[in-house]
Amino acid sequence: MKYFSDDEFKCKCSADDGAGCGMDITSELKNLLDRARSIAGVPFIINSGARCKDHNRAIGSKDTSSHTKGLAVDIKASGSRERALIMNALCSLGINRFGLDSTFIHTDIDTAKEANVTWLY
Repeated sequence: MKYFSDDEFKCKCSADDGAGCGMDITSELKNLLDRARSIAGVPFIINSGARCKDHNRAIGSKDTSSHTKGLAVDIKASGSRERALIMNALCSLGINRFGLDSTFIHTDIDTAKEANVTWLY
């Protein structure tokens, strides 16, 4: 990968030994994000990537979260221009699931969920 390190996508839990569980997103999603970053021309700061079920519950997320399958990330987005560049780049690669917050974009490639959707937090 040109724009990311593997650690950016791993679960942020502390696990039992304090080292984290090591859960990661899929290589398919990593490759898509790296390509989208190149297209967008702006940094993609990953707020959250893979989440083990324990960490996901600890932060109050739903048990059905695509993060627990390694199929989702939350990307920091602090303004409308940056948000548009990121989303346009992701869309150009066929990614079509977005959750929008004032500070981040959730995106996932979970084919078990409805395609072509955007929701607000």
